[in-house]
Amino acid sequence: MLAITLALLLVAVPVSAGPFSNLSVQPAGTTPAIVNIGAYVVDFNRVDVEAGTVGVDFYLNLKSDTPVSISDIELMNGAVTSISTVRDTPNEKEYRIVAVLTAEPDLSRYPFDRHTLNIRLEPKQKNEREMLLVIDPAESGLYDDAHLPGWEFSGSRYAVTNESYLADDVPYSRAVFGFGIERDITSTLLKFFLPIMLIVIVSLSSLLMKVSSRLGLNASMFLAVVLIHWRVADALPVVAYATFLDLFMMITYATLVLVLLSGILILKFTEDTDTARVQKVNYWSLRLIPPVSIALYFLLFLTLVI
Repeated sequence: MLAITLALLLVAVPVSAGPFSNLSVQPAGTTPAIVNIGAYVVDFNRVDVEAGTVGVDFYLNLKSDTPVSISDIELMNGAVTSISTVRDTPNEKEYRIVAVLTAEPDLSRYPFDRHTLNIRLEPKQKNEREMLLVIDPAESGLYDDAHLPGWEFSGSRYAVTNESYLADDVPYSRAVFGFGIERDITSTLLKFFLPIMLIVIVSLSSLLMKVSSRLGLNASMFLAVVLIHWRVADALPVVAYATFLDLFMMITYATLVLVLLSGILILKFTEDTDTARVQKVNYWSLRLIPPVSIALYFLLFLTLVI
């Protein structure tokens, strides 16, 4: 009876311990499947900074000694619109994919902002103990004729990282294909900064006028700047930090307000027939407002190169 009891205990102990184990059962001596992955972008389109989305058309290449297909891979930062098979062999698969990527753009330098458009790919179910992704440089890149209106491409970078979704979970291998873009400087200067700077120059030049009629001129220019700012800022999402545009407009508003204030003082002193104060306002306005304004603009644009 004693021998039978000991035998039953030896069988029952491992059975009862099974449900409480958090470790995944791995076959002894197994190695993860190596998948060489490449993403060749044909084109990006429809960059929507406000929504944080961009369309992408690219080829996905998968090579492995073990069976692998698009059903094993997941796009982590977007939604796939369409998939078509280009090559389907035992050791290599190639697909053409059209998708909409999501991103969180950094607008601190807007409208001189730079962004990285990432394509993040990850095994759908297999962790890095079961599948490892390896970048295939020969199958990755950007088409030379790719064109993104209003933007310029500024290089690409590929990397493999890992990502865990639970504290004690085994991480998943992740391939990241990053393509840098930046706004076209020429179009930015011509479409936005040139009109604003012309208004500022005319406003500062009005300080040479020693008559009160310049008040109406500067008031109309102030309203024009407000309308331009409203039109440009309306296309941006609400962010919790000041952009380059915000700082630029703060300096512009301060400049125009000071010019307006000097015009108001001249009008008041002219009505009071106080010629001495009129001359004093003209003297100090001309010597303080333009230098301070130019210095602030210079320091602001200097932050773009630091």
